[in-house]
Amino acid sequence: MTTDFSASSPDFRATTGNLEAASTFAIEVRNVVKKFGPKTAVDGISFNVKRGEVLALLGPNGAGKTTTIEMCEGFTTPTSGDIRILGINPATDPDRVRQNIGIMLQGGGSYSGIRVLEMLKLAASYNDSPHDPEWLLDVVGLREQRKTTYRRLSGGQQQRLSLALALISRPHIVFLDEPTAGMDAQSRNMVWDLINDLRRDGVTVVLTTHLMDEAESLADHVIIVANGQILAQGTPAELTAQRENKIATVSIETTTPLDTVQLGHDLADSFVDAVDIRSPRPLNYSIYADASPQVLANIAGAIARQNVLIRTLDTGHRSLEDVFLDITGKELRS
Repeated sequence: MTTDFSASSPDFRATTGNLEAASTFAIEVRNVVKKFGPKTAVDGISFNVKRGEVLALLGPNGAGKTTTIEMCEGFTTPTSGDIRILGINPATDPDRVRQNIGIMLQGGGSYSGIRVLEMLKLAASYNDSPHDPEWLLDVVGLREQRKTTYRRLSGGQQQRLSLALALISRPHIVFLDEPTAGMDAQSRNMVWDLINDLRRDGVTVVLTTHLMDEAESLADHVIIVANGQILAQGTPAELTAQRENKIATVSIETTTPLDTVQLGHDLADSFVDAVDIRSPRPLNYSIYADASPQVLANIAGAIARQNVLIRTLDTGHRSLEDVFLDITGKELRS
């Protein structure tokens, strides 16, 4: 039986908390450092998030994303620097911060033997003006699982329950940690629609994800971190715009792998500079140079000589994944 995600135009406008009507920023992070003994997990980062904005915080494993989020949520205290969440300092007033935020943890966080609707009603009982648990069941597509115990839910269903728990308090800010991990395509589309609905209703969303297309599609602002520092930030359009003196003008997807060394050799006469070919993921290639009809013909001919079929060829677009790998590198992190 299929799951119904047809709940239309949900209203997520926040009503909780008495907040100072001061800054237009929901989150303000200024020169924040966090050390664990000799290790510096976060190294002097600063950024702002506007109210009603979707921020994607990207970075390889161990980059400092989780520590940054935990400081914003009031679970970890900065070694130095200053954070304001809706004008409140989470280091000195964490309970008040958490009255106004929702947190979706990748691990779920529910009791293994509790039933779905019971868990939502329990969470609702902790809040002054919660969303209706029955309504949230329909919003996240768990109506048929309302009597199912948490441990019997699939991984994707557990994620959807975790999302509902993050939203039930009508928060002003929602922190989503890998929200679509383990979800099928239909559930993933539902989460994307919900994030857009949250933005529409003025709820600020902070999203951590390893899915670059998710960040590129949803985020108003993207921050890329590595080694505890911000390496780049901007809108997806700004980050995927042309690099200095070069544009990723040719993006290619093939049916079988290319020999990029041979391709570069075959294309050497087509470019004034050395050929810059990247492979952000298997079967996908980006060639950085000014495109022309002759260059495109040369590229197609060189690939044909390798007896490889081009599935797609696009000019003029550099993906967020290209940017991310350029900035953070392609090496595996331990």
